[in-house]
Amino acid sequence: MSPRDLRVRRQASKIRADLQLIADMIEPGARVLDIGCGDGALLEHLAFAKQVTGRGIELSQEGVNACVSQGLSVIQGDADTDLTDYPAGAFDYAILSQTLQATHDPRHVLEQLVRIGRRAIVSFPNFGHWQSRLYLLCRGRMPVTAALPASWHETPNIHFCTIRDFSALCHELGISVERALSLDARGQATPQQSLHLANLFGQSALFLLRKD
Repeated sequence: MSPRDLRVRRQASKIRADLQLIADMIEPGARVLDIGCGDGALLEHLAFAKQVTGRGIELSQEGVNACVSQGLSVIQGDADTDLTDYPAGAFDYAILSQTLQATHDPRHVLEQLVRIGRRAIVSFPNFGHWQSRLYLLCRGRMPVTAALPASWHETPNIHFCTIRDFSALCHELGISVERALSLDARGQATPQQSLHLANLFGQSALFLLRKD
């Protein structure tokens, strides 16, 4: 193994497992927009491991400052209102990781993702997971789980959905699913193949999309 391969492996070990799965879907040298990029961990990894041309949008000033301090090209912005400023096809990939459920208009945001990117990568917590269903059935309260750790009055999530809900919305909007993964609590892919089993056992989901 070359020294560079060792450096890439060490870099990959620093990011969350679900972010590595996203990185694996991206072609080297691609143009990438990471929406809700947080501290820039994914953008930094992609720049190093895949030599992408990366841009980011982050709502929090703290996150923007963290990204800029690492030399990343990130601006403050809101997925609900600012994606319309980007021209169609401006990026090869538009990424929205664990953010869709916190937007005010998920349908609009999803439409914008597949407009500005040749492909979109979207991940979100799955409210259809069996633990969430059992929690609500037995306790009669909004679930608090590994994927949904905050109480209902503290969570930034305002639009909960299931894997089946998201798949139905993609179908309604004429968006093709090139790849779909259900993830466990550690952010690693689970072996479920059918939509029904993924919806039942996936703590969260990861989709690679394109507009027909």
